[in-house]
Amino acid sequence: MAASPAPRASVLKATGLVAAGSFGVQISAAVSAGLFAAMGPFEVSSLRMLVAALLLLALFRPRLSGRSRREWTGIVVYGIAMASMNVALYLAIERIPLGIAVTLEFLGPTAVALASSRRVPEYLCALMALGGVVLISLAPGGWFDPLGFLFALLAGVFFAAYAVLASRVGKSSAGFGGLALSVTVSSLCTLPWGIGQAFTTTPEQWGLVAVSAVLGIALPFTVDTVAGGLTSARVVGTLFALDPVIGSVVGLIVLGQSLDWAAFAGILLVAAAGALLVWSAERPDSGRLDGERLDGEPGAAPPPPPA
Repeated sequence: MAASPAPRASVLKATGLVAAGSFGVQISAAVSAGLFAAMGPFEVSSLRMLVAALLLLALFRPRLSGRSRREWTGIVVYGIAMASMNVALYLAIERIPLGIAVTLEFLGPTAVALASSRRVPEYLCALMALGGVVLISLAPGGWFDPLGFLFALLAGVFFAAYAVLASRVGKSSAGFGGLALSVTVSSLCTLPWGIGQAFTTTPEQWGLVAVSAVLGIALPFTVDTVAGGLTSARVVGTLFALDPVIGSVVGLIVLGQSLDWAAFAGILLVAAAGALLVWSAERPDSGRLDGERLDGEPGAAPPPPPA
């Protein structure tokens, strides 16, 4: 008998982890947005990445020797994806509301979930989540900034890569040490923009940067990596549907961005997609798409190589 591709217990754990990480990311974004006027989005992103890298290096003390070239390649690529995703999102939320930026960014992992779906229920979950994202994006009632939308969509491209790499790194032998090294690579990529600002940042601003680093990088990257190790990239990609929901809530509470009927309908649809994903995790394999095999079945395509 074929094993289920996503046992319910693992999906439930991954859901809780992704939700915790998403809350951290959205609250961090709201905190960081308040620093843009004084420091700039590039500088804020750079300094918080630096603080997160130092924290993770101290916590996990990664080894440098004994890693294969393939492992180092995964670490470096993962770090570049992190840096690119964060910078693009910060450039977006400088121009458009947080909920809209996060909604557009979510199109990236949604595409991953759609492209890698092998069972009908998971495929429908991704479509439902996409429909919810579209409804949420209608909330501002015609507010539009082409450059802001472009940056948010670019963040979505890197978010898609991040969703895939989180699963690969989570299942690889790199462990949290590899994650710490990836964040360090990310910090090195953005350091040129923040090194000068570091000498003029006030203690109060450093405090906000540190809060943003912990909530927006150290926490979510760690829990997303754990979630990626618990289940598949397509499941994690669908669970990232929580991001626009939580982003809209944080935008309402922290930034005072009101929600209309379209946003509420989108929230309900995305929540339903997540619930259906968990419910269908242990359904029989009769719901899979014709010609496709479940992960682990004879004849199935091999899982992605470790990063």
